[in-house]
Amino acid sequence: MKISKSLAIIGCGNIGSAIAKGLLDSKIIKPSNITLTKRKIKPLEKFKEYGVKITSDNVEAVRSSAIVIIAVTPQKADAALEEISGALDEKRQMLLSVVTGVEIKHIKKIVGEKIPVVRLMPNTAISIKESMTCISADKKDSEALETAVKIFNTVGKTAVISEDLIEPATALVACGVAFFLRAIRAAGQGGTEIGFHAEDAIMMAAQTAKGAASLLVDGQMHPEREIDKVTTPQGLTISGLNQMEHNGFSSAMIKGIVTAAEKAASIHKK
Repeated sequence: MKISKSLAIIGCGNIGSAIAKGLLDSKIIKPSNITLTKRKIKPLEKFKEYGVKITSDNVEAVRSSAIVIIAVTPQKADAALEEISGALDEKRQMLLSVVTGVEIKHIKKIVGEKIPVVRLMPNTAISIKESMTCISADKKDSEALETAVKIFNTVGKTAVISEDLIEPATALVACGVAFFLRAIRAAGQGGTEIGFHAEDAIMMAAQTAKGAASLLVDGQMHPEREIDKVTTPQGLTISGLNQMEHNGFSSAMIKGIVTAAEKAASIHKK
């Protein structure tokens, strides 16, 4: 898929830059049709070599773009939306928000009810086209939703969900990257303790985690079915798993996800 429309990412921090990198690698859009904004643009200089436009002027970027992705922090969302609201035209533009905790109705209250708005929750693996992106929109904005799905399917996998699940998706999908990375780090530390050099242990743990995830994503298997294949009576794997569970491995992961989801639901209100 190719899109000929121009696209702007407003507030291009970590997640905005990751989206930009993924879109560039996917070749879905010409670099010259992409504009990135940030108040201090020096961190965006690296994108110039691709032919991407960079600016600190959000309004200018919005006026020249058909697809606008807003990627600021929740604390800056209202100010950014108010700033660009006058530059948005419902006849030719759509607004995609990756801002945690800011509901569609709140966005439309600021930018206008007729502006097509889609909420997205990708993760930083979008930079290597391996994101899990959850997407939601009102029924009347179905065309914008369809466009968002097509775009983000080129940088990973997508799931269309109801808006009330976007905050839980933030915890599972966006925060989840950090949770799984911490698990890999812990596995690497275990590998170091049993005799491997740290960098070798991390590489081995990471590749093992990648393989495990691929069994589920590509093989469409349930985790427990795959676990059963490597657990034998009185074997090593079941001994290790049981020790992890005695120390609260699963409950800690569940609690971390639930806690992150609870905070996601209230972060913009604060």
